Order: sequence, then C-alpha cells, then structure tokens
Amino acid sequence: MKKLLLLPLLLVTCFCFAQDAKEIIGKPIIIGNLLVAQNDFPNKMNWNDAIKACAALGKGWRLPNKDELNILYQNKAKIGIFSYINYYYWSSTKARVLNYILVQNFSDSEPIMHNMGSTNFVRAVRSL
Repeated sequence: MKKLLLLPLLLVTCFCFAQDAKEIIGKPIIIGNLLVAQNDFPNKMNWNDAIKACAALGKGWRLPNKDELNILYQNKAKIGIFSYINYYYWSSTKARVLNYILVQNFSDSEPIMHNMGSTNFVRAVRSL
C-alpha cells in the first residue's frame, strides 16, 4: 500500500518541477562558458532539495560552485535582477566543516557557510 501511495507523489513532484522548468530557465544568459537560468526558483529550499531541483530542470542543470556563484554576483547587472538580492544563494561547494555549504549574499561579495539543512535561494547554471 505504501508503494502505491509513493508512486503518485513522485509523479506529481516530477510534473511540478517540469512545469516550472521553462519558467525558471526562461531565456538563459551566457557568461563565459556558463549558461545561467533567467530566474530563481520561487521558494527557498535546503541544499539537498536545491541539488534535486536543479537536476530536475534537465540535462546538465545544477547548482553553481562557489567560483561560479561569485561570477554570477559579479555579473548580476548583466544577468538581471535577482529576486532575492538581500538573501543567500546556495553553491554546490561543501565547506571544510561537516554539513556546511558555501553560500553567497548578492548584496555583498563575501561567501559564508550555511548548514545544509537551512534554506536559501537557488539560481541554476549549466556548462556550455
């Protein structure tokens, strides 16, 4: 019975991500060898969910590493308005402290560490 309930839940989850994929990717911006989704995901999420949400956008979409996230920060005028400029965005780069990930606030350029269970905003990227 549990398996029967799990299957519809998985299908609904995949369908929701698929519907949002076109809206999130939009018209991607090219910066160097990086393709940047036009829009943020609409809600904050923990790191594991952010990894899954980016992958659900399609082949090659992922969280930026800390250096790529800094490139996004440096090019935020070219990319366009980040929805949550005074909040932190996830990177894929794990910190040296267990269960911590490097994040960056787009109102300043300094990356800091957040626990992977905390919630932050997400901008997906893909390598060209």
